[in-house]
Amino acid sequence: MKTRRNTIGLAFAACLGALGAAGPASAQAPLQDVLYLLPAPASLPAFAPWMIAKQRGYFAAEGLNVTFQVARGGVDVAKQVGAGNAVVGGAIGDTPILVRANGVPVKAIAVLGGGSLMQLVVNKDKGVTSVKDLKGKTVTTLAFQDTTYFALLGMLATVGLTKDDVNAQAAGPVNIWKLFAAGQADAMASVPDWTFYALQANPKMNVDIIPSDTVFKSMAQAIVASDDTIKKNPELLRKLVRATLKGMKAEMDDPAAAAADFAKAVPENAGKEADLTEIFKGFAKYVYAGQQTLGEMNEQRLSDLQDFYLKEKIIEQKTPVKDLYTNEFLK
Repeated sequence: MKTRRNTIGLAFAACLGALGAAGPASAQAPLQDVLYLLPAPASLPAFAPWMIAKQRGYFAAEGLNVTFQVARGGVDVAKQVGAGNAVVGGAIGDTPILVRANGVPVKAIAVLGGGSLMQLVVNKDKGVTSVKDLKGKTVTTLAFQDTTYFALLGMLATVGLTKDDVNAQAAGPVNIWKLFAAGQADAMASVPDWTFYALQANPKMNVDIIPSDTVFKSMAQAIVASDDTIKKNPELLRKLVRATLKGMKAEMDDPAAAAADFAKAVPENAGKEADLTEIFKGFAKYVYAGQQTLGEMNEQRLSDLQDFYLKEKIIEQKTPVKDLYTNEFLK
C-alpha cells in the first residue's frame, strides 16, 4: 500500500507542478494537467458525467486536461485527497462524515444528484424481500472501503442488523453483479449499471430493487477536495465542478446522445450504446433527479445522516456540518 500511495503521490506532485507553472487558460496557453482520483474504474457507466465532460471538451473549455486514476473505493479516495496525495476525487456525498471524524480534512464540493447512488437489489427467490430478510444472507459489495458498503450498513442498522449479521463479500466492480446473477449471492449493494447488467445476464431472476434512500438517506456521488486545495486553488475546483455538472446535465437531457459519446470516450463500451441509454435513464430517474440547483448539498440530509451514523456507532464523534461540505463552487 505504501508503494502504491507513493506512486500516486509522485503523479499528483507532477500535476501540481504543472498547475503552478501554467498561467490562466487562453487560446495560446497549454491545458493544465489534473489527475482525478476515482473510486472504481472509469469505464463504469456511473462515471459517465466525467467521461462525457472529457469527450465533449467541457474540461478542455475550462483550460484543463483531466486524466483519471483508480483508488480502492470512495473512502480510500477521500483519504488520498485528505493526505495531499490527490487534488480532487470522487466518493459519495456522505463520505466526509465517515472520514473527517477520523481527522481526514476533506469536504464534498458538489453532489451529483438528489437521490442515492446505492440501491439494494435482492433475489426474492432466495427468501429476501426486505432489508430485514438479509440476516444470514450473502451480500456482494464493491469494496469494504467504498461508501456504497457504508450505505448498506446504514440500511441494515434501520432494522437492527449489523455487518456481523450478513455475509458481505467485497467482490469488485464485475463480480459484484456476476455472483448475484449466478445465484451465488442473495443480494447486492448495487448501483444502476450493475443492476442492469445482472438482470441482463439472468433476466429470469425474481428481484426487487430497494433504493437506499427509501430507508436510509445516503447520497449520490460527490466531488471531494481537501481543505487545503479549497483554500489555495478554488478556481481549479470551480472549473472541475462546472465541467462535471455539465456532463451530468448532458446525460440527463439526452441519454442516447450521451451514451454515444460515452462509448467513444470508453472504447470497450462500443456497440453497447442501447444498453448504456437504458442505464443512463436509470441514473437520471433514481440518482440525478431531485436537486433545485445541480450539484447542491442538502445540509439537513447530511446532518440527519451524521446523526444516524453516530447513533449506530459507525462514527465515534460528530463533525460540525459546515465542515463537511461547501456549495461555493456552484456559483
